[in-house]
Amino acid sequence: MKPDLREALQTRILIGDGAMGTYLYQMGFPVGVSYEEFNTLRPDVIEEVHRRYYEAGARVIETNTFSANPENLARYGLEDETEAINRAGVSVARAAVGADAYVVGAVGSIRAGKRQNIGIPELERSFRRQIGALIDEGVDGILLETFYDLEEMALALRIVRELSGITAICQFAVEETGRTRDGVKLHEAFEQLRDGGADIVGFNCRTGPNGILRAIDRIEAPVSLPLSVYPNAGIPDYVDGKYSYTASPEYFADMARRFADRGARLIGGCCGTTPEHIAAVAASLAGYVPQPPQPGEAEHRGDRQKTAAETAPTVPPVSPPELHVTKIEEPPLTTLVRQRHTVIVELDPPRDLDIRKFMAGAAALKAARVDAVTMADNSLAVTRMSNLALASLVKERLGLRPLVHIACRDRNLIGTQSHLMGLDALGIDHVLAVTGDPARFGDLPDSSSVYDLTSFEMIRMIKQLNEGIAFSGKPLKQKANFVIGAAFNPNVRNLDKMVKRMERKVETGADYIMTQPVYDAGLIARIAEATQHIKVPIFIGIMPLASGRNAEYLHNEVPGIQLSDEVRRRMAGLEGEAGRAEGVRIAEELIDAALPHFKGIYIMTPFMFYDMAVRLTEYVWKKTER
Repeated sequence: MKPDLREALQTRILIGDGAMGTYLYQMGFPVGVSYEEFNTLRPDVIEEVHRRYYEAGARVIETNTFSANPENLARYGLEDETEAINRAGVSVARAAVGADAYVVGAVGSIRAGKRQNIGIPELERSFRRQIGALIDEGVDGILLETFYDLEEMALALRIVRELSGITAICQFAVEETGRTRDGVKLHEAFEQLRDGGADIVGFNCRTGPNGILRAIDRIEAPVSLPLSVYPNAGIPDYVDGKYSYTASPEYFADMARRFADRGARLIGGCCGTTPEHIAAVAASLAGYVPQPPQPGEAEHRGDRQKTAAETAPTVPPVSPPELHVTKIEEPPLTTLVRQRHTVIVELDPPRDLDIRKFMAGAAALKAARVDAVTMADNSLAVTRMSNLALASLVKERLGLRPLVHIACRDRNLIGTQSHLMGLDALGIDHVLAVTGDPARFGDLPDSSSVYDLTSFEMIRMIKQLNEGIAFSGKPLKQKANFVIGAAFNPNVRNLDKMVKRMERKVETGADYIMTQPVYDAGLIARIAEATQHIKVPIFIGIMPLASGRNAEYLHNEVPGIQLSDEVRRRMAGLEGEAGRAEGVRIAEELIDAALPHFKGIYIMTPFMFYDMAVRLTEYVWKKTER
C-alpha cells in the first residue's frame, strides 16, 4: 500500500503530470469549448491523456477540473453540472493510472480570469461545490493552482480544511516580484498558508522554468514546507493562427534538477508541457539526491543566471540623441492650486476622426487661461479617440497642459503600463485613475471589461513607476514623474463612507482629488467640512447643464450624478440657448459657493459647448481677481 501523499512528499521527490488544456489543443480540439465537460462527454480522451502522463513517469495526476467551478461553467450553461463534472474527473483519472499514483483534485483560481471583482460569498459558494465534489469522490489531495491573490487562496484552503484533512497543495502564479498580486511577500504568504493547513506550497503557470526559478530565489526567508513547481513550457508563440511553446523536454529536465536543489519535492508542468516533458523530468530525477550549492555558485537561495547585459561584449557607450519635448512652464497643479485658485476643464475626445472642433475648443480654453484640459478615457464606455493622442496634440500645438484619465476597464496590465510609459515619453505627467463604466453599457456591449486593476491598484502601480519599478517588479532605467489624481463621488447618502474611500486613495498615493459634478450649494459646504482633514488638493466638479432633458438624463441615468430638486425645477422645459444660459447661471452660483472652500475648480464641458466652459473659467478669474 502506498504511503499517504503528505508523507510521500516529505520523503522523496514526486513527479507531477503536465498540461491538460494546451495538450488537448495540440491534439486538435478547439478552444472556446469546456474541456472540463469532456469528463462526461469524452472520458476516453481525458483517460488517454492521463494514461500518457502516467506512462511518462508522473505519479501525481491532476483531475481535469481546473475550471470546473460554477462561475466558469456558467459560460457554457453547465453550472448545474458542477458536481457531476468534478466527480467524473476523479473517476476518469483513477481509471487511467496504476495503484502507485496519487490523484489530486485540480482547483483553479476564479479571480484569475475576468471575475476579479467577484465577491467573497460567491467565491465561497463556488469553491465549496467544486471542492466538496472532488473530496466526496475520493481524491488523494487538493491542488489549488494558478492563484494570484493570497485572499482567494486562503479562502479556498479554509474550505478544504473544513471538509477534509487530505493533503492540500497551494500554488501561486506570480512573476519575479517576490509578492502575490495583492502585495503580500511570498514567504509571508506561505507562512499564512502553512498556518491555515497547507502541506506544500509553490508556483505554477504564468511563466516558464526560469521565471519560477527566479521567483523561488526571491523568497526572502526559508520556507518550512516542501515546494511544488509546475512551470509553463516557456513563453507561447503565435504563428499562423496557432500557439506553440518553445521549451524543450531536455531544457525542462535540466531545470527540474535545479528546482530539486531548491527544495522542490513535487515537480510537474503547466501550459505547453507534454508527456515528453514529463518523461524527461522523470528520467532526470530518477535516483536524484539534491546537492547543496557550491561556493560562489549561488546568490541568496540559488543560482542567478547572468543577464544578457552582463555577458555581452563591452562596447563604447553611445550618447542618445537629444529629444525635444514641449515643456509646460507652470509648476504641477498640486503646487499651483496651493498658491492660487486653479481651473481645469474637461473636454471630451471626439467620437469620430474629425478633431477640428476639439482643437478649436482646446485653443479657446488656452486663450481663457485654463490651467489644464482634462480628457476622459472612453467615458460611459463609449468609444472615443485616444486621449493620449489628443493630449500630445494639445501639449505640442497649444502649449496647454493635458490631464489624461486612465480607465481600468479597457487595458490589461500590459496595456496599462505600456500606455503610461508612452505618456511619460511624451512628457504628459498629470493623470487621473478611474475604474471606468462597464463595457456592456456602452456602444460596444459585446466588448470585454478588463479590470485587471482597481483604481486603488492603478494608483499604487503608477506610484511604483515613479519609483523606477515596472508593474512586474523589475527595475526601469529611469523614474517616471506622474502627478496622480483620484475620483470622488459626493452624490451619495453616506458622505462619510465616500470620504473614507477618498482617504484610502490618498493613503495609496493619490496626489489630488477630482469630484463628480455637484449641483447643490449646501452639499459643497458639507464636502468642505467632511474633507477638511484631507491633505491633498480637491478640485470640485462643476458641469453646466445644457437643457431640461440633459438635466433629467444626468439625474436619472448617469451613475454618480444627482441634481437637486431646485436645479431640476429651474431647468425644466428649457432647451437651446435658453437652456444653456440657465445652465451657466446655475454653474456660476455653484462656483460662488465653492470658491470660499476650494481653490481647485473642475469644469466639465457638455456636448462640446466649450464656450460655456470658457465663460465659466472667465467667471472664476473675475471672482478671484486673477
